[in-house]
Amino acid sequence: MIQEEAGRSGTKRVSLEMGGKSPCVIMDDADMDLAVEIAVKAAYENQGQTCCAGTRTFVHEKIYDEFVKKSTEAVGKRKVGDPYDLDNSQGPQVDQEQMEKIMILMDAGKKEGAKLQIGGKRIGDKGYFLESTLFSDVKDEMRIAKEEIFGPVMQILKFKTLDEVIKRSNDTNYGLAAGIVTKHMDNALMYVQSVNAGTVWVNDFLVINAQAPFGGYKQSGHGRELGEDGLKEYCEVKTVIIKVPQKNS
Repeated sequence: MIQEEAGRSGTKRVSLEMGGKSPCVIMDDADMDLAVEIAVKAAYENQGQTCCAGTRTFVHEKIYDEFVKKSTEAVGKRKVGDPYDLDNSQGPQVDQEQMEKIMILMDAGKKEGAKLQIGGKRIGDKGYFLESTLFSDVKDEMRIAKEEIFGPVMQILKFKTLDEVIKRSNDTNYGLAAGIVTKHMDNALMYVQSVNAGTVWVNDFLVINAQAPFGGYKQSGHGRELGEDGLKEYCEVKTVIIKVPQKNS
């Protein structure tokens, strides 16, 4: 809609950031506790209402069961309630419409065969509070693995090789962000070079600063915010050509 209106009103140039379905890859050499900490932050920060949330958590088959167990335990410790209470980890969703969309996708996950490890329900009947939710045994073709949920829902998928997870990471209409947790820089650099995403984190997630440009590939938008590239969105390039009538040197 914004792009259409920009065209109708004088072909205005716009920079658009339109969300994502970001992968968070956990290699078999990763420190387990650190990997769980990063993945939980990636999925649940700001109630999952983060454009670059790492909700597709790809975990190597060698450590998959242990990761699911430890992640479920970590999610179970999260407290949901008043966001002004510092003891709480998670507040409400932004409004009822968004809460209902999230609940529809959680129901779709159950119906399509994903294993609900924890959560999956609304809390009470006042406000828009949802349980922190985690699905395992998720397949790429499931709705919860394809659609942007924009809520506190982590999906854990299993993979065997780096080549495989790169291909599956890129098998999406989005390309806003991605991340990998590994001790080997060869793995990290191969993933960084190969994944189609505007921002890629190594051994961290959701780190944004004013000096680094932020934006996406494919349907995640075009243009960049922040950094020098963000300033260029507000600039025009002028070419000046001067014919010199006489050479003076």
